[in-house]
Amino acid sequence: MHALPHDRPGLRIARLRKERHLTQKALSELSGVPYHTLTKIEQERLSATPYAIACIARALRVEVATIEGQPYREELRADELDVLIAPIRESLDVYDLGADPEITARPLHQLRDDSDRLCAAVRAGEIKQVASQVAGLIEEATTAAHTHGSSEGWLILAELYRTSYDVATKLGYGDLAQLALARLDWAAQRASSAVWGSAYQYFRALSYLREGKYRTGERLIGLGLRTIEQADPSHDRDVVLGQLHLGGSVMAGRARNADQAMAHLAEAERISDSTGEAVKVLWMAFGPTNVSVHRVSVLAELDKYDKAIESANSLAIPPTWPKSRKSHHYAELARAQMWTGHLEASFESLQKARRAAPQQAKYHPMVRATYAGLDAAHRRLPDSFLAYGSWLTSA
Repeated sequence: MHALPHDRPGLRIARLRKERHLTQKALSELSGVPYHTLTKIEQERLSATPYAIACIARALRVEVATIEGQPYREELRADELDVLIAPIRESLDVYDLGADPEITARPLHQLRDDSDRLCAAVRAGEIKQVASQVAGLIEEATTAAHTHGSSEGWLILAELYRTSYDVATKLGYGDLAQLALARLDWAAQRASSAVWGSAYQYFRALSYLREGKYRTGERLIGLGLRTIEQADPSHDRDVVLGQLHLGGSVMAGRARNADQAMAHLAEAERISDSTGEAVKVLWMAFGPTNVSVHRVSVLAELDKYDKAIESANSLAIPPTWPKSRKSHHYAELARAQMWTGHLEASFESLQKARRAAPQQAKYHPMVRATYAGLDAAHRRLPDSFLAYGSWLTSA
């Protein structure tokens, strides 16, 4: 019996294809995914790559999240996370109403401290804690920003909007993530911050990356690079510039443009030599470690799984590096190991992803897709493998 009977991208693809009265051959031609690959994906004999899922989603005219099954509503309900989404959505909707007369906002420095605390908590993988607190802080910061009318107030609000984007993205609510980004842009414009304006383009590009719309994503990275040129020279400017290049590297890698991907990586590496580890600058975790982690990701996106694993084996992640980034890295490494037939190592990486940030790993589509691929292989895996699947689908 499968550990994830209802959580299979291949089964969803087959169902959506049949609903549209398409044969496997027709879907293969429409998507550009080879026929033998598509049939294996539908039969659950092969785990679909993000690139393949994006191509199939475009051909079927559905969102990537529809194939991945996000948001995972039953699990969210069991973990009491679904009830936290509506308040966040409501807090994003009062952005232009001015100061709320029923809210007495604290001083800006206190709001800044609380906003930074939530940013740190997201990176520690404490999604439920952040989701339960961010709506109230956004409402308070909205009143404060309208009352003071200062750049500092608008930037605090922008950071909180970014945190709501993080929560929505990690829990699979794409529409809410897009709304949060629109509010971030609105606040950044009022703060006249080219740095935050560039960061907005970066996050926006990542949204298109997840949807498999690489051309638009690449254009947004380009817009972000042009926007950051308007910022005065500073450490923060360099960090965002470097992170834009890292985003561009993954975008180009998934679009199968190896030369461009490596050019972005090289530029990010050059910038990181001067910035050093700048984990807390806009909480982007930029620095030499992130460049190395992105190299593993890019090699995997280019289907160079052996080289990705080799690069990962030579990577030393600092103990103080954000747990959320560690978890994402191990999820990507697990995928590369699965595709090269290193099943036990792949499962160990999935366990590391869970240990680093369990709340994030549970709702990470790559974790679920890799687990499903390992489940389809169903050999040489320990007894704890089925327990991992039970954890993915229960509170």
